[in-house]
Amino acid sequence: MMKYILVTGGVISGIGKGIIASSVGTILKSCGLHVTAIKIDPYINIDAGTFSPYEHGEVFVLDDGGEVDLDLGNYERFLDIRLTKDNNLTTGKIYQSVINKERRGDYLGKTVQVVPHITDAIQEWVVKQATVPVDDDGVEPQVCVIELGGTVGDIESMPFIEAFRQFQFKVKRENFCNIHVSLVPQPSATGEQKTKPTQNSVRELRGLGLSPDLIMCRCSTALENSVKEKISMFCHVEPKQVICVQDVSSIYRVPLLLEDQGVVSYLSRRLNMPIDARPRKMLTKWKEMSDRSDRLLEHCSIALVGKYTKFSDSYASVIKALEHSALAISHKLEVKYIDSACLEPGTLQEEPVKYHEAWQKLCSADGILVPGGFGVRGTEGKIHAINWARIQKKPFLGVCLGMQLAVCEFARSTLGWKDANSTEFDPDSKHPVVIDMPEHNPGQMGGTMRLGKRRTIFTNDTSVLRKLYGDADYVEERHRHRFEVR
Repeated sequence: MMKYILVTGGVISGIGKGIIASSVGTILKSCGLHVTAIKIDPYINIDAGTFSPYEHGEVFVLDDGGEVDLDLGNYERFLDIRLTKDNNLTTGKIYQSVINKERRGDYLGKTVQVVPHITDAIQEWVVKQATVPVDDDGVEPQVCVIELGGTVGDIESMPFIEAFRQFQFKVKRENFCNIHVSLVPQPSATGEQKTKPTQNSVRELRGLGLSPDLIMCRCSTALENSVKEKISMFCHVEPKQVICVQDVSSIYRVPLLLEDQGVVSYLSRRLNMPIDARPRKMLTKWKEMSDRSDRLLEHCSIALVGKYTKFSDSYASVIKALEHSALAISHKLEVKYIDSACLEPGTLQEEPVKYHEAWQKLCSADGILVPGGFGVRGTEGKIHAINWARIQKKPFLGVCLGMQLAVCEFARSTLGWKDANSTEFDPDSKHPVVIDMPEHNPGQMGGTMRLGKRRTIFTNDTSVLRKLYGDADYVEERHRHRFEVR
């Protein structure tokens, strides 16, 4: 039987449910189990494709072109799996599927209601998606970790909570458990760890029909025993079911933290899973990687010149890729976030301090990365940064819009095409070096870009890019863009 682990959150959003869900999956996968993951987002949007990065962070793109929540990126990186767009379930998707059924007459004249029709649709979606293979070997998963976004008590998540209240009885107790992630604040005035927010959150969850099997407490420092016992007493769980997830030096330490507190042995008993108790090679590698990350002495700094730099989650995958690259060469990464608009001459007139600070950051970095983005704001600042990197021979990487602007900069500075531009910003340019693609539908925003994994074939043996890919004949990478180099 499939085992389902539901991860809910309380007190505040953004508490770390995604990392905890990924970590639980990781320690179970290290035991030899096949694990899949589903993220539920209670918003009415069909998918994350039309969000500003300031709303929920970056939009993560899957192999099949699904535009999804960035937590699915964490699942893929932690668990080394390949997910599909149906692994991200939203209120919009559920209501759309139910309304389509109603229009087709599938409900045979019945009144369509939240209970049972919406809740049944949620359960059917989860059961169906949990069986889809996500590993390279094509084996059906044995465990499905489900993360419910938002916090318990939100109006928009109520149908999902009710669906899982019913679901726990359908699949039987030995196949379903609930992990509740809560905050244990520590006000600086007293320095005392407060349990009341967690008590209230668990009480609300129990009132809605779900009883947590594990309470994972997010805190700045390790939980004191007295605090753990208090949470245990007031939240109707044993002390060993209260797990401390304090702030650690790296998110890759979280699976080790959970393993040390007996989460695997508890889940194996609670869900009746036959798990090998011997030391696990996969977790040993995680420990080695985390230890090496903490011991790094040499530093390298990368200037990230973007439009959404006030919120680091806007570039989550780019930052993770830089971190992994730095770790591979035994360097500690320092990312210098630079708002591209601050590099433009207009800022020199209006806010000279910001202008000079931005250029000082750029000039002192070891390398420059210009990531993707949409819209004209800040593009000239990015072009100034690209021009400086090219002239000073600074290591530079342009991703998506960053690469397109590098083409524009080269055309302007080297080829002398002063008005070279992308048709996204100047449709009337005499030298449109970046143009619309056939897939682009200007009338509709959602799902109209070149999306998902695409094959790129190298036709030139001397290509530098081909050499970086190890002289491969072709590469398969994920795309998310509306424009391409002409």
